[in-house]
Amino acid sequence: MTHVEDELNSQPECWSRAAAEAVSHAGALPAAGERVALVGCGTSYFMAQAAAALREGAGQGETDAFAASEFPHGRAYDRVVALTRSGTTTEVLDLLGALRGRTRTTAITADPDTPVMTAADDLVVLDFADERSVVQTRFATTALTLLRAHAGLPVDGAVTDARTALEAPLPEGVVDSAQFTFLGRGWTVGLAHEAALKMREAALAWSEGYPAMEYRHGPISVTTRGTATWMFGEAPEGLAEQVRRTGGTWVAGRLDPLAELVRAQRLAVAVAAARGLDPDRPRHLTRSVILDPTP
Repeated sequence: MTHVEDELNSQPECWSRAAAEAVSHAGALPAAGERVALVGCGTSYFMAQAAAALREGAGQGETDAFAASEFPHGRAYDRVVALTRSGTTTEVLDLLGALRGRTRTTAITADPDTPVMTAADDLVVLDFADERSVVQTRFATTALTLLRAHAGLPVDGAVTDARTALEAPLPEGVVDSAQFTFLGRGWTVGLAHEAALKMREAALAWSEGYPAMEYRHGPISVTTRGTATWMFGEAPEGLAEQVRRTGGTWVAGRLDPLAELVRAQRLAVAVAAARGLDPDRPRHLTRSVILDPTP
């Protein structure tokens, strides 16, 4: 078993622990009514998108999400929350340094022995969800579960569905698809982007992610026999039928959307195996992007 398989299989237990610990981390996480920005890079950015939509939708306060390198320094926030598994990503550390003394910051990380521990004002360490694999799975979804629970949203159903996602067969024939599109609405748009990223990282697959209503505005043109379109959450009316008319395969997300992401992670590993690739050694990638200082 690869590291990524072992780690993605442990997600139900990690989610349960994160939800149970949410109360103990409350002082480091955004309070209701605060104006908040969540930031990250790669997978962490997509989890930030999902968490921002969940928090704002739960009535906890205005919440934005940005890639750390694209943070709008002209905007005022009560708190900035950075998601960083490694605690060493250059863009995140640079942003936290620029915000010191101006805006309260929180870092959610997996490694307690990294520079982020002194770069942020408040810390949440999810070391039990750390990973050996370059390809992120359980840390990202555990951080999102923590924020979901902190916003007062139930997570028990997601944990139960994640166990189902690990046991149920993947949709028939989808592993052999030539192209994969993942769709979401609201908070699941971030999950769709993350699913597409997993396919690219682990399996070098042609994959894309979109808000579901945007799919008709161009992207559906690539859909045909031998492609797969996977929906996270409830689909817009008529979209499934429209995809089927193209000859493409439609995959309906019937589980909690975060559990559907677990299924997509499994798909990425299965496609990698079918193509003779090692998902623990993704091409051109490292665990953390650490840039040389600018001269």
